[in-house]
Amino acid sequence: MKYDSTFLERAEKLADCPVIDCTTTPVGPTALTVAGLFAGIGGFEEGFRRAGYHTELLAETDEAASAVLERNFPNARLLGDVRKLTAVPRVDVLTAGFPCQDLSQVGRCAGIDGPNSGLVNQVFELLAKPGCQVRWLVLENVPFMLKLDRGRAIKSLATRLEAMGWSWAYRIVDARCFGLPQRRRRVILIASQEVDPRPALLGVDAKRPAPKKRGQHACGFYWTEGNSGIGWAVNAIPPLKGGSGVSIPSSPAIWFPRRRVIGTTAIEDAERLQGFDPGWTAAAANTKRGQRQRWRLVGNAVSTPVAEWVARRITGLHSSYDDAGDLPFVGNMKWPDAAWGHDGMRGVSRASDWPERRDQLHLASFLSGDIQPLSHRAAAGFWTRLQRSGLRYDAHFGDALDAHVQRMAKIGEV
Repeated sequence: MKYDSTFLERAEKLADCPVIDCTTTPVGPTALTVAGLFAGIGGFEEGFRRAGYHTELLAETDEAASAVLERNFPNARLLGDVRKLTAVPRVDVLTAGFPCQDLSQVGRCAGIDGPNSGLVNQVFELLAKPGCQVRWLVLENVPFMLKLDRGRAIKSLATRLEAMGWSWAYRIVDARCFGLPQRRRRVILIASQEVDPRPALLGVDAKRPAPKKRGQHACGFYWTEGNSGIGWAVNAIPPLKGGSGVSIPSSPAIWFPRRRVIGTTAIEDAERLQGFDPGWTAAAANTKRGQRQRWRLVGNAVSTPVAEWVARRITGLHSSYDDAGDLPFVGNMKWPDAAWGHDGMRGVSRASDWPERRDQLHLASFLSGDIQPLSHRAAAGFWTRLQRSGLRYDAHFGDALDAHVQRMAKIGEV
């Protein structure tokens, strides 16, 4: 692998460093640096900051998200439309959680050339600028991009990187492997002109554990669904998201069998479920429809423990990647959950979506805020849709939901 002496020196100093608060800690000459495009509320950058990086630049057009960034990254240069950015500063890592609306299963499915997801083209245009000095590229998006149009999106990204002389690797990573009780699977792609990215991203694997039975665990679901799915998750919530089937950014509901309660969480717990400190998005409360904005922003964010893991893997020094068990990626094969491109070859990796297996936090004990009962209107609407849909669901959950609807109706009559 081709690490230069300067990067090695900085990596050795930062590989095992503690969390650094760059809002108060002076940045030394050896600090590794990151710039974020489509920064959202800074999930990537907060994760990288915890791994010792300094954020140089953030590009984000959303007013509410920009307010959050301004509050939490006061020393970073904050820009708006990425299309107006003419060059990227010299940084070690460029991150881009580019828009997923055209690649999501619940979105428009317009594909990589859609009006939102197609903005990833700006990333490649900036990397191709003369004098651009970026060591690593880190991209994030939804897993459905691997299936939509037979993986046309990931094929486009890989082909463009190879044309520029970059090696790449990607894998789906589930945030649950870092202990968060949120079932959140996202594609993480890293690429470099100088370094084989496979050891960093694919070199460790803990394997996905066998699913647990429901028992008396709290179960998350989306009350805004019910026609084609419910987003069911045992001892976890389904992935937080920026919108819903009824166009309402909102919290998923949670059934607590022991408490005999069906309720929703506070926004501060949603922030914690993404790995942020509670109150991270408080600055967005002053914007139009501030509370809904906060749910939308949190739902669209990159989980910070995932970003921190990526940062530490990039910073660490790794041996070469053992691809002996990998299959060649050839022809019109379906794009797998993990793959790589290096030295003119492509391969299918065996890596699972659990690179680590940290202690799993129980959903019920993780939540620290007040649980608000799911309103009668929300519960009744979901229950009606669910019964009409023909979807299979836990019979005990159905009984609990029906009882909750009746109980909330009586409360409303008082």
